[in-house]
Amino acid sequence: MSYTFTWHGHATLQLDSGGKHILIDPYFNGNPMVKVKAGEVSADYIVVTHGHGDHLGDTIKIAKRTGALVIANAEICTWLRARGVQTHAQHLGGGFHHPFGYLKLTLALHGSSLPDGSYGGNPAGVLLTLPDGRKLYFAGDTGLFGDMALIGAEGLELAVLPIGDNFTMGPDDALRAVKLLQPKHVIPIHYNTWDLIRQDVDTWARRVQNETSALPVVLQPGGSFSD
Repeated sequence: MSYTFTWHGHATLQLDSGGKHILIDPYFNGNPMVKVKAGEVSADYIVVTHGHGDHLGDTIKIAKRTGALVIANAEICTWLRARGVQTHAQHLGGGFHHPFGYLKLTLALHGSSLPDGSYGGNPAGVLLTLPDGRKLYFAGDTGLFGDMALIGAEGLELAVLPIGDNFTMGPDDALRAVKLLQPKHVIPIHYNTWDLIRQDVDTWARRVQNETSALPVVLQPGGSFSD
């Protein structure tokens, strides 16, 4: 089964596979990097890794317009259901067979609060096993942690990692993450949205290519990778 991965800028991701459209952390309104508007995207499912505004983003508007099911931790799902959104709650380490694949929430070292200050539960990454068995890892906002080696032991087709520093891993730790995860392909995200997280992505990609077996794929906002 083929898939197409699109980076809309910052941490806003889109996965198209098996005729399903999955948005991850759909932050369009206020995102200076995006090339499309929230009202222009399709979604059958929305995955929210944590409750911060640059990740929860336009989830409510998109879900209500498209009828998309939102997958997130229980606290975020409770908050969204109170606002009329259809949800499926999971928690760290728990997986579920959705129509587009088996989705497991993984550890992420970060915070999580919702726009009104409510508790947003534990932040998460996403390990998705497609119906053909290939595994895609979306780290979410996280620092480096040793158990990335366990995630890598699954055998990863793709890893999507933040490199911006300050709020997440920076380039050095993201490179160490690649060495632990050992994916076939790696895509950097969560950088250059603002000056505070500006990075030289081409230099980072060269380091990945020189020091690991992974193939770095640097996308421009709105750019896609297919496999």
